[in-house]
Amino acid sequence: MSTVLMVVLAVVIIALLAGAGYALRAGARTRGLRRRFGPEYDRAVERHGNRGAAEHELMSRRRRHEELELHDLEPQRREQYRHQWVLVQERFVDAPAPAVEQADRLVTTVMGERGYPTRDFDDRVEHLSVEHGRTLDHYRQGHDISARASEQGASTEDLRQAMVHYRVLFEDLLAVPAGERSGGSAVPGRHNGEKAQGS
Repeated sequence: MSTVLMVVLAVVIIALLAGAGYALRAGARTRGLRRRFGPEYDRAVERHGNRGAAEHELMSRRRRHEELELHDLEPQRREQYRHQWVLVQERFVDAPAPAVEQADRLVTTVMGERGYPTRDFDDRVEHLSVEHGRTLDHYRQGHDISARASEQGASTEDLRQAMVHYRVLFEDLLAVPAGERSGGSAVPGRHNGEKAQGS
């Protein structure tokens, strides 16, 4: 075999290996993003029209999210918020629309105490999507109904559904950390859902 042919063959093999490596890394990245963002991954792909742009956005969200100083709530604070939620539900019987508005504010308050930005809805959604992607659609639907209710465009059944949607994210935000559930102590500085290295 001539030297030129050997060089060409080596270049082709290297290119094939590089392409295979890239495909493996891209596949692993996609699987990781799908796992982390859940339905939010598909929503991003649909909005952008292609997977590459969607993944770029989701990775950007993840990087910005890592800059947040998130923390779990103390057990006493969780119980205080659960009690407030019960009061909101009781108010719903006599005043559905104001109760939904109050539920929206309560969810936002819990986000703020956990360390999430609460400036505007889109910003909240982007940051929540990193760890609460599986319950985020409930928040969107609750918020949409709440917006319609402010213009008298929501029925009592719509408002009841909004309370259900808000409740799903509310409970997700108040979730007991794994360390407390198992009787151990949570690892300081770790975000909800984040595993220890090597686990």
